[in-house]
Amino acid sequence: EGQLVESGGGLAQAGGSLRLSCVASGLTFDEYAIGWFRQAPGKEREGVLCISASDDSTYFLDSVKGRFTVSRDNAKNTVYLQMNSLKPEDTAVYYCAALWTFGNSWCTLSRGMDFWGKGTLVTVSS
Repeated sequence: EGQLVESGGGLAQAGGSLRLSCVASGLTFDEYAIGWFRQAPGKEREGVLCISASDDSTYFLDSVKGRFTVSRDNAKNTVYLQMNSLKPEDTAVYYCAALWTFGNSWCTLSRGMDFWGKGTLVTVSS
């Protein structure tokens, strides 16, 4: 059974940066696309971006383009979400999730992801 664990959340000031990590275990990591979602207080979970097994990234949230980047290190079974120029509206619990794509060069986000992490809280103060 695959497991994902997020870390790196915390408190940041507006304009600051944080790097989140998502470490996977129990799955063949390089066959999975990894996505990042977030859920702000009182709002529904939304998809942010994803990275394919072959390192191609796709953004689903226009508001993070130019500020957030995603990368992966298959040797460490880890995906990183680098968040720069943070804004108070980025405050949310951030979740990573894995989708089996047989190592293909595409990724997507859906409620039907195969595995989910428990989330890490990011709070951005103004």
